[in-house]
Amino acid sequence: MKSWLRQHRYAIGAALGNLGKAPGSFLFNVIVVAIALTLPFAGLTLLDNVRPMSQQLSVDPEISLFTTPATTRDEALAMENSIRAILRGTQPSIVFVPREKALATLKAKSGLSDVLDTLGDNPLPDGYVMKLGALSSGADGGNVDALATQLRALPGVDTVQVDSAWVKRLEALLGVLRLALLLLAGTLGMVVIAVVFNTVRLQVLTQREEITVSKLLGATDNFIHRPFYYTGALLGLAAGAVALGVVALALRPLNKAIAEFARLYASEFQLVPLDPLAISALLAISAALGLVGALLSVQRHLSRLN
Repeated sequence: MKSWLRQHRYAIGAALGNLGKAPGSFLFNVIVVAIALTLPFAGLTLLDNVRPMSQQLSVDPEISLFTTPATTRDEALAMENSIRAILRGTQPSIVFVPREKALATLKAKSGLSDVLDTLGDNPLPDGYVMKLGALSSGADGGNVDALATQLRALPGVDTVQVDSAWVKRLEALLGVLRLALLLLAGTLGMVVIAVVFNTVRLQVLTQREEITVSKLLGATDNFIHRPFYYTGALLGLAAGAVALGVVALALRPLNKAIAEFARLYASEFQLVPLDPLAISALLAISAALGLVGALLSVQRHLSRLN
C-alpha cells in the first residue's frame, strides 16, 4: 500500500512539474476547456433554478362542463353526484352555472346585450365549473386530461373544456431544454477530450527521449503513463473550477435584471448557484473528461515508443 501511494505521489509531483515547465500553455488550455464547459454548466444552473419553480408553481386547473340542449334542469343538477365521484381525491370546487346566469354574465361582460336579446330563447346550456385544488404541478396535466375524458362519457354532457394545456406545454418545454442541454454537454465534452488529447500528445512528444531512457532503466508502462493521466485530470479539474466560477460571477448581473422583471409580477425569484453536491459532481465530471482525453492520447502515442 505504501509503495502504491508513493508511486501515485511521485506521479502527481511529476505532473505538476511538467505543468510548471510551461504554465502559459497550461493556462491557455485551461481557458479553452473552461469556455467549453461554461455553456453546459450555465444551462444546468438555469434548469436547476427553474425546475423547483415549475414544480411548486400554484396551478389550479379549471374544467368547464356543458350539458346538451336536450338535458333538463333536473338531469343537469343530478350530474353533480357523478361528477364528484369522478373527481374524488382532488378536493374539487364544483359550481353549478344555470343557463340563465351564464347568459346574464355574457351580457355583462361582452357588451352585446342588445344583440343577445334579439335571439329570443337562451342559446346557452347549463354547466359546471370545477377547480381541482389538489393538482399542483406540471406533471399532473395528464391526470387532468384523464378526468376530462371520464366527464365527457357522462350522459347528457355535450362539451368539456380544460384550461391546463399550458401546464403540459411548460413540462414539454423543460423536457426539450433538458434534451438540448444533454446534447450540448455531449458535444462540448468531446471538445474537452480533444483539447486534453492534444495537450498530452505534445507532452509525450516533448518528453520522448526521457521516456525512452526510463524504459531502458526498467520503468513499467504504468509508471510512465501515470503522470500524463494526472496531467489530464488536473487540466479538466482546473477548467471545471474556472467554468463554475465564471457561472457564479455571471449570476450577479443576471439577478439584477431578473429582479426588475420579477418585481413586475410581485415575485422575488433569483438565480442561485448549484449546491455543493452538484458542484462536486461537475468537478468530478470535468476531471474525468480530462482523464479520458489523457488516457486516449497516452494509449495512442506512447504505444509507438514501445
